[in-house]
Amino acid sequence: MTDILMPALSPTMEEGVLAKWHVKVGDTVKAGDVIAEIETDKATMEVEAVDEGEITEILVAEGSENVKVNTPIARLAAEGGAAAPAPAPKAAEPAKAEAPKAAPAAASTAPANAEPAAATPAFAKSGERVFSSPLARRLAKAAGLDLSTLKGTGPHGRIVKADVEAAGKGGARPAAAPVTAASSGIETRKVQSLADMGIPDGSYDLIPLDGMRKAIVRRMVGSIQNVPHFPLTIDCEIDALLAARARINALLEPKGIKVSVNDFVIKASALALKAVPEANASYSPEGIAMHHHADVAMAVAIDGGLITPIIFKAETKSLSQIAVESKDLAKRARDKKLKPEEFQGGTFSVSNLGMFGIKAFASIINEPQGAIMSVGAGEQRPVVRDGQLAVATVMTVTLTCDHRVVDGAIGARFLQAFKPLIEDPVAMLA
Repeated sequence: MTDILMPALSPTMEEGVLAKWHVKVGDTVKAGDVIAEIETDKATMEVEAVDEGEITEILVAEGSENVKVNTPIARLAAEGGAAAPAPAPKAAEPAKAEAPKAAPAAASTAPANAEPAAATPAFAKSGERVFSSPLARRLAKAAGLDLSTLKGTGPHGRIVKADVEAAGKGGARPAAAPVTAASSGIETRKVQSLADMGIPDGSYDLIPLDGMRKAIVRRMVGSIQNVPHFPLTIDCEIDALLAARARINALLEPKGIKVSVNDFVIKASALALKAVPEANASYSPEGIAMHHHADVAMAVAIDGGLITPIIFKAETKSLSQIAVESKDLAKRARDKKLKPEEFQGGTFSVSNLGMFGIKAFASIINEPQGAIMSVGAGEQRPVVRDGQLAVATVMTVTLTCDHRVVDGAIGARFLQAFKPLIEDPVAMLA
């Protein structure tokens, strides 16, 4: 008998929703057969069988939420093997989620309450490795507990938060203790509930954090805390771009292709990254990674958050290719049908809020990328040319740089390369 486990479909996945079963008890499957659909924080993906045999038990009913990675979801008997009677399907009991203590800002307590998926080794007083989550280690240290004396109930015997709290009833920090800077690494004052901030109970509706929002909180808080960053802003005149776009779209109309301003921005960014390769880089503790291609991620708003699908090797693709790819990626992103490799990685990001009328903004860096460009709305503004006042369509762009990788001069040279490409798009077609 073989357990089929809840798979980790991305490096950040800790739990997911078992959206649909494609098999039932008694079905025979072979390696490669699609057996289920799993919803992660970013997408809905199909799960394939890796072994052959007969499905003897469905342990987690479809529609079950908060199913932890590595949880048994079904059982498989090898062909010809004895099968145990199949009980009626039952929903997996979701892990008890700690109620949010406070939400004065987006980055309040979520990172402190999130259990990482990967077991992290600590060391006991004897020098023996003890696998535990970072949160469990912090709680154990605060309570004066020796991790080597605890029994882990997490995956592969990992010690998790619940184990520390269970062992420390006589001395561990109570679950309702106020969150402080020492425990969360974020707050600078004690906050226990929204009521402590003057917001009375019953005056709001609390929407629990779903997997996507937790992932966004975790990544953005980590980025803003850990990445030394700075913005650089320029204005670009885009009248020539708009005229070129109209002519290009007239030519592409019979093919059903329509190029957007954002497609021009992606192409110009990719070419500028190749012209200034120092800007197409990522920081790592081992050194600076200088990327061979400009893999440009584009921010796409979806229900409950955002995702950044990637146009790979954008410098090698035509505007029409980028237009087709970006439209397809955006649609599948909203349908949660992207594959992990289509939105993980990238060397640079573009975030465009111009369609909402936003004039200018600065984005948070999408680690491990070295920079992200924020694009505002194109609008008619007064400009001065040769001492004369004129009117032009102007678009403001802001480049947020990781100062560990992209220094001020490098960021400025990138924008110097980007501006003429976006203002005279014929240059990027040559």
